[in-house]
Amino acid sequence: MILDAARAAASRLFSPEFRSVFLKTLGLTLLTLVALWLGLESLLEWLAWPWLQTLLPGLPSWAGWLGGIIAGIVLAVGLALLIAPVTAIVAGLFLDDIAEVVERTDYPNDPPGRPVPALHSLVLAIKFFGVVVFGNIVALLLLLVPGINIAAFFIVNGYLLGREFFEFAAMRFRPEPEAKALRRKYAGTVFLAGLVIALFLTVPLLNLLTPLFAAAMMVHLHKAVSAREPV
Repeated sequence: MILDAARAAASRLFSPEFRSVFLKTLGLTLLTLVALWLGLESLLEWLAWPWLQTLLPGLPSWAGWLGGIIAGIVLAVGLALLIAPVTAIVAGLFLDDIAEVVERTDYPNDPPGRPVPALHSLVLAIKFFGVVVFGNIVALLLLLVPGINIAAFFIVNGYLLGREFFEFAAMRFRPEPEAKALRRKYAGTVFLAGLVIALFLTVPLLNLLTPLFAAAMMVHLHKAVSAREPV
């Protein structure tokens, strides 16, 4: 069921039907990541570098170059950790567009889902943004613990991404309490599907399409679950 959903979602990523939402999703994700990069860079220049010069006066000229390299590494790591929450925000804005395309093209004989109210969708996305940021901070701390560092990344993001995208897909057809109850009932399946999304998230460049892939995959997964648990 999970592999079928992932395969169906991947096959649609570059299809003509997805082109419009693909461009909107990719564009907004890139703009958000660029804005975050510039914001983090400015924060480092404003806070970290003056503090370091005060702490260690008389730094040699090459220290600036070394500091720039270290700052670049810190920014790259920080941006990598922010990809997951950024995709959550983007998905909250475009999930209905993605779901409508999947439902119309792959399930033309089924009743279409109801769009999640825009304000409710935004509130849920912001709430999840905070949860994902917290989860990835925990995962970052666990990176210092040998043996569980990589596993921590996949477990945290697999659980959080699976929960978020499945509930969004389910709420197009079910009230929110029923969608949450369904997710809890199929928690193992949803978590494994979230691991697939987390794996997709680790592929450079492709990870910018995570909202598109994850939303489409969870629409297919919810359809499969609904065959066992009718609305």
